[in-house]
Amino acid sequence: MAFLARSGLLVVLCFLKIRSVTAQARYSIPEEQAEGSFVGNIARDLGLDVGRLVSGKARIITKGGREYVGLQRDKGALVIKERIDREELCGKTTPCSFSFEVILENPIQLYRITVEVVDVNDNSPAFPKDQIVLKMVENAATGTRFALESADDPDVGLNDIQKYVLRPSDNFKLEVNTQQDGDRFIEMVLQNPLDREKQETHTLLLVASDGGEPHRSGTARIHITVLDVNDNAPVCSQKEYKAEVKENSPEGAVITAVSARDDDKGANAELSFSIAHGARETKQLFQVNPQTGEIKVAGKIDFEKSKSYQLNVQASDHGGLTDTCKVFIQIIDENDNIPTIQLMSFSNSISEDAPPGTTIAVVNVNDEDSDNNGVVKCIIDSDAPFKIESSLTGYYTIVTDDILDRENIPEYNITIKVTDQGSPPLSSSKSINVKVSDVNDSPPKFDEMQYSITVPENNSPGFSVFVLSASDADWGQNARVSYFLEEKQINGAAVSSLVSVGSDTGVINILKSLDYEQIKWFEFNVTARDAGSPPLSSVATIKIIIQDQNDNPPQVLYPVQTAGSVVAEMVPRSADVGYLVTKVVAVDVDSGQNAWLSYKLQKATDRALFEVGSQNGEIRTVRQVTEKDLLKQRLTVIVEDNGQPSRSATVIVNVAVADSFPEVLSEFSDFPHDKDYNDNLTFYLVLALAVVSFLFITCLVVILSVKIYRWRQSRILYHSSLPVIPYYPPRYSDTLGTGTLPHTYNYEVCRTTDSRKSDCKFGRAGSQNVLIMDPSSTGTMQRMQSEKSILDEPDSPLEVSCL
Repeated sequence: MAFLARSGLLVVLCFLKIRSVTAQARYSIPEEQAEGSFVGNIARDLGLDVGRLVSGKARIITKGGREYVGLQRDKGALVIKERIDREELCGKTTPCSFSFEVILENPIQLYRITVEVVDVNDNSPAFPKDQIVLKMVENAATGTRFALESADDPDVGLNDIQKYVLRPSDNFKLEVNTQQDGDRFIEMVLQNPLDREKQETHTLLLVASDGGEPHRSGTARIHITVLDVNDNAPVCSQKEYKAEVKENSPEGAVITAVSARDDDKGANAELSFSIAHGARETKQLFQVNPQTGEIKVAGKIDFEKSKSYQLNVQASDHGGLTDTCKVFIQIIDENDNIPTIQLMSFSNSISEDAPPGTTIAVVNVNDEDSDNNGVVKCIIDSDAPFKIESSLTGYYTIVTDDILDRENIPEYNITIKVTDQGSPPLSSSKSINVKVSDVNDSPPKFDEMQYSITVPENNSPGFSVFVLSASDADWGQNARVSYFLEEKQINGAAVSSLVSVGSDTGVINILKSLDYEQIKWFEFNVTARDAGSPPLSSVATIKIIIQDQNDNPPQVLYPVQTAGSVVAEMVPRSADVGYLVTKVVAVDVDSGQNAWLSYKLQKATDRALFEVGSQNGEIRTVRQVTEKDLLKQRLTVIVEDNGQPSRSATVIVNVAVADSFPEVLSEFSDFPHDKDYNDNLTFYLVLALAVVSFLFITCLVVILSVKIYRWRQSRILYHSSLPVIPYYPPRYSDTLGTGTLPHTYNYEVCRTTDSRKSDCKFGRAGSQNVLIMDPSSTGTMQRMQSEKSILDEPDSPLEVSCL
């Protein structure tokens, strides 16, 4: 915490004009902090509310497998989750930092956090060897240099090695040189001549100290053996060598070779090569052949860890003389890292009414290679209604590119493919499944908009006639269809009293027995409505056509069958073949072939005399009527329809074969009658006869009065001296000198000994007679039917006769 107080907290917020990344923050912490140590208040620094972190399910996403920093949502703070060793994390790289992302959902927000790890002096300098053994000739010239291996301190900056001290310094001094890569190269320089005879060995202490607080140091003891004279030191052919090697080269691959010469002879001219000093990692990656000076690959070279190395190769003879050359090795990058895809945020369900541009996923792609080998291109399937957009370096956002329709495609498998630009290119892919959630946007649909259903009449109540079916392309509750009957009036009755529709099944039931003769057809509407919110519906029209059944027998309209009276048709004995006696008229209230009627003679007094037209019901004579034919003929005619099964009606036709009414009267009066009914009928007939007689006498009196008046006037004129010119009104005739009517009427009045059986006959020439006999009445009236009224026949004699 003292370090934090000293260095302060650095927070940088960068608001970017992109959809997914909102801001960035940067923190600085010392290494080796205890777990749970405070890093920073991310809620305050990013301008977020702590509640937003909780509701947005804020979480940390790291690229690697280790997560050094944790997030306390309820406090909005970042804390140490795992001990951080700067040397393990970054090595000698400075500054040392790592980054991670904080992502929030609903809506998706992405924040990049960078944490810089500040070095603390937790490592002491260390020499590769605690004991250094050197051999020197006694005649070594002043200024002769002896290369020493430098110490290594994993710390950086002030905490790294700051100085070397050599003790004692009577014969030697220490020189420290800094190389291009920042490493220090130390040499021990002879400043006073050696004398083996005085001192054969020398022991020195080499101390390396850093500049941290507290100071740390490391030591190595140098044991020097003074040899006899070897006056020629090895000389490297080149002071600097440059070489290149591809990363991932196999172990043993030759990189280059160094060479040196020694002017001495014998054992003093035999040289050996070694890596004099350098970093531990460098010695693990490269090795030099002691005899040939070839430099070979000894470990796995990774361009992503270091792009170049420097080796100090020392050539030594057996006399202890050395020379050092520098070898610079440049690492050539290979496209050996497959691009990686990391899903930072993902919504596996999206509503089908989501507008274009809705974010469904945020992905991070990374390629550890460099240059073109590390340049990547990210694409997705082109046939899906989505597109990918670059939101930040290495980050891509997948958004909707078109309107979604769950009814057509309920889900999508989106394949994200990332490819680098190396040779050959490497690629990787990742698939995500996105389900489209349903919205109630499809109304139910009937198979047809209009249905015609035929129902036989006389059906049983509750009869099921049809099953309506409407389909809904939606899903779940939005696709659950119910059926409703729209109320209306049919012939004054509610349609719900005639039919019912199952709300869940769509079954149409007829509630009442239908009668074709009352209603031929009717229509009603059925609404199919889904259970969505808001609900959608559609309407179908149902037409019920009632099919006629043969449920009505034929009805005879003529001749009329009445109780207590007999209808008789008169046929004169002079009737010829084909004489039309009468016509049976019948109807059938059914329709179609159920109303097609046929007539046939079932019974007859004389079947050889009459026949019935099968189609028109006309009764005609088959032969000439003779004197032998009975006066009273009884025909039974059956009228039958064409239904299945057929129905029929029977009518009895009475035919009188006679030329005059009196002949018929006695034959058709022998029927039993009800006495009360006969008495009443006699009363009415007598009353009618009296009224007619009164009117007739009144007319006669008036006519006679008019005649007398005119006769007297004519007499007056006759005795006068004025000339008389006769004048007759139009159509006036004085027949037999007794009447003034312009027309002639024939009356035939018949009286019998029985006062109840009297008859008055009005005769008309060329008429067909229909006799209505009622034995209970006081008389029988003959109705005259003629095509031409007798009033239109001039000059007919007036005959009045009484029997």
